[in-house]
Amino acid sequence: MDIKLLNPLTLAYMGDAVLDQHVREYIVLKLQSKPNRLHQFRKSYVSAKSQAQTLETLFEMGWFTDEELDIVKRGRNAKSHTKAKNTDIQTYRKSSGLEAVIGYLYLDHQEERLENLLDMIVQTVNER
Repeated sequence: MDIKLLNPLTLAYMGDAVLDQHVREYIVLKLQSKPNRLHQFRKSYVSAKSQAQTLETLFEMGWFTDEELDIVKRGRNAKSHTKAKNTDIQTYRKSSGLEAVIGYLYLDHQEERLENLLDMIVQTVNER
C-alpha cells in the first residue's frame, strides 16, 4: 500500500496518536508527577495552537523534505467534518498538517526521520 495515497485526515488521526504517546512518555520520564499535572503539562505540546506554532517554526527552519511538505499541505488543506475545539479553523488545519506528516512517517516506517521530528517538536515547544 502506498501510504501517500491515504486520506490526509487518516494520516493526521494516526499522527495525533503517535505524537500524544511520544509526549506522554517524555513528560512521564521528565516530571515523574501526578496524572493531573502530567495532563496539564502535556497540553502545551499537543494542543492545536502549539502544533500550529511548531509547524510554522519548522517551516521557517526548512525542516521538511519536499515529500513531507506535500503531506503537510494535504493535511492542512483537507476538509474536516468535525468542528475545531477551542481554536480557529486555520490553527486547527495547521495542526492537522503536522499530525498528517507524523502519521505518514509512522505508517511508512521511517523510524529515524519520525524520531527526529518528534524530538524537534518537543525541543521547539521547550524553547518557547
